[in-house]
Amino acid sequence: MENVKLEKKNQIAYVTIDRPKVLNALNMATMQELWQVFSELKDDKQIRVVILTGGGEKAFVAGADINELAKNSPVEAKAYTHKGQATLDLIENLGKPVIACVNGFALGGGCEIAMACTMRLASENAKLGQPEVKLGLIPGYGGTQRLPRLVGTGLAMQILLAGEMITAQEAHRIGLVNEVVPSDRLIPRAEEIAQKIIGMAPLAIQYCMEAVNQGMNMTLPEGLFLEATLFGICCATDDKKEGTTAFLEKRPAHFQGK
Repeated sequence: MENVKLEKKNQIAYVTIDRPKVLNALNMATMQELWQVFSELKDDKQIRVVILTGGGEKAFVAGADINELAKNSPVEAKAYTHKGQATLDLIENLGKPVIACVNGFALGGGCEIAMACTMRLASENAKLGQPEVKLGLIPGYGGTQRLPRLVGTGLAMQILLAGEMITAQEAHRIGLVNEVVPSDRLIPRAEEIAQKIIGMAPLAIQYCMEAVNQGMNMTLPEGLFLEATLFGICCATDDKKEGTTAFLEKRPAHFQGK
């Protein structure tokens, strides 16, 4: 792969969108590589958490590749959008947490990728936004849907319609990012969170994420029913037996993801 790097260490996968000369702008080739990488990680039982970031110090992803986008026909643009949405849906529903480390600009498709991740950490110099309206466009990778779910309709409308960048600190205030940390602490902080997750029961992590993600699209009674169903499935796992036994025996649990 030319545009995306993948490294694996200590049950963590490190995915880096690596086009620093163009601020990691998204083109179709990059989206295809992201699809390939996350498809591989979804089935990799050795990987428990994914950390996603951008190459270089200036940008997570500064948006779409405008040179490519400007040449797209309506048919090509529709296919491009569907592919991007499918890739972000894969990231969101990977079955294992994906931590976005937003190091610099996360604009347009970059902000949309971050929003599809399970949680978002931002460096102190990060800037986020959805400036598509400045190009006569709207977000095409889920920005109009995920942003209001994260920050509420009013704030989402302001960000979407004004097309302005917001600081990492403001993104944290409105709930768009989980934490703001110094640049040199971005990956280490993500690793700290990842190690805590790795110590938990794999199936419980998977089902908890499924309950949240699917429940967001349900009524409260439907979501509660889903939660009860997944709770029941957890009770049939070896991990639940090990976890409760370890608690009663006052020892660390050793989960197998079964």
